[in-house]
Amino acid sequence: MEEKVKYLVTAEEMRRYDSYTIKNIGIPAMVLMERAALAALEAAERFAGAAAAQTGHFGGAEAGGSCEGGKPGGGTAFRRAGEKRTALVMAGTGNNGGDGLALARLLASRGYAVEVWCVGSLEKATEQWKSQRAILENYSVKFCGKPAGTEYTVIIDALFGVGLCRELTGSFREAVEIFNGLGGWKLALDIPSGVDADTGRIWGEAVRADATVTFGFWKRGLVLYPGCERAGEVTLADIGISPMSFQGEAPRMYALEGDPWELLPKRDPAGHKGTFGKVLLAAGSRNMAGAAILAARAAYRAGAGMVKVITPEENRVILQTAVPEALLGTPEDLEKSLNWADVAAVGPGLGQDETALSCLSRIIRESRLPLVIDADGLNLLSCGGDLARELSRQGEQGRSIVLTPHVGELARLAGMPAESLREDISGEAQRLSARIHGTVAAKDARTFICREGDPICVNLGGNSGMATAGSGDVLTGVIAGLMAQGMDGYRAACVGVYVHGAAGDRASARLGPYACTAGDLISNLCIPPKKQAILIHE
Repeated sequence: MEEKVKYLVTAEEMRRYDSYTIKNIGIPAMVLMERAALAALEAAERFAGAAAAQTGHFGGAEAGGSCEGGKPGGGTAFRRAGEKRTALVMAGTGNNGGDGLALARLLASRGYAVEVWCVGSLEKATEQWKSQRAILENYSVKFCGKPAGTEYTVIIDALFGVGLCRELTGSFREAVEIFNGLGGWKLALDIPSGVDADTGRIWGEAVRADATVTFGFWKRGLVLYPGCERAGEVTLADIGISPMSFQGEAPRMYALEGDPWELLPKRDPAGHKGTFGKVLLAAGSRNMAGAAILAARAAYRAGAGMVKVITPEENRVILQTAVPEALLGTPEDLEKSLNWADVAAVGPGLGQDETALSCLSRIIRESRLPLVIDADGLNLLSCGGDLARELSRQGEQGRSIVLTPHVGELARLAGMPAESLREDISGEAQRLSARIHGTVAAKDARTFICREGDPICVNLGGNSGMATAGSGDVLTGVIAGLMAQGMDGYRAACVGVYVHGAAGDRASARLGPYACTAGDLISNLCIPPKKQAILIHE
């Protein structure tokens, strides 16, 4: 089965694909613009139809209504049956504005009373914009300097598109603020104006859309925070710009899609516990066994055949009770255990004392096993010195290494304040992956998986219920379990984060985000689709 991915493009990548489609494939720019407008019209008509169905007001151009939040019944009163539908198009003078002018024409042809609110210098208008403006002269469309009304059936944002890369000021910021204050269902074309297409940054102010129709490929800013919070429900429209325009070089960021079950390692029906790999987990400190328990249970749930936990003797009874399947060892058993294992994971609940440092050092120096480092292992590593340099040297020589820092741990590894790093989490993760010659899964509301030479995989699943103690320990166990079954570090991190997020979404569907715990994530890991339906409806 072919893997499903969602390509996430930058503004520059999108401009390149657009240009190639026009110049090399031969689809005229005006055809692409018309297709974009038709896709936006379909979204607007879907909304109007839903509004009419909610109120029972049908009748072609005379039916419909407006609501808040993109959903019928959202708060704004629907227009009475027989009242004409109205539309406002806020159009810039670039090609995104041209899409808006084309949509204004199509809305007028469907019976809407349409106002076009042009913002920007007409002297800087693109040729396609001018062509669409000339066509509109033949339609009953009103042009205005500012909106004449305060409420419309649909309100279209066609101000900037993907081209904005500076702070909104002056008349442009004023226009966005007025737009946001109007009543009606708001649709953004390609990306809400004011959202950075590459990073999701808000340039001072941005349109708050109920829905967005994006063209060709998903823009990064539509899925990254905080931009994704302004986009509403996003629809991808095929307007004729296809992967042919990649010219053999796919976008540098993507997200996995589809059933997580299909991404897991295939099981040998004739296999035994040794077939599915042996995980060595160095975790837990004296009388602090919770993280070790979570990581060990998650490794088993991810499919590992055997798990051995290296932990202080004081944790033996509770571990034997909580994870009776696991083997146990102490730091004194480490050499023998390293010879036994297929993969090592170190850090959850380990502590940062001399015993913990010795354990991390030995796993790095005395072994070449595939390695996952998390939590306290990362904090010890961030102290720098020979250990970090040795890890980098081993990565350069081919050792499979995965680091799983959250933002605070990534900041310590980078030697910079966390707030500064938040502006470019994926960039710093890329730089760290290049330094260690391995994989970095930088955990946040969006988790970025980076490895030198590979595209960035960003996880779009998960929810706020996963922001709970132990969630990272579960992820460590999942990734280690996948690596034990033969996945390389980058692939195991991409699939592991995706599976982890899907488990969080299933847990939240059952319990709600407030009630989720790390143990609930484990209970929902790697479950086939038929079993998922049973769990959700228990």
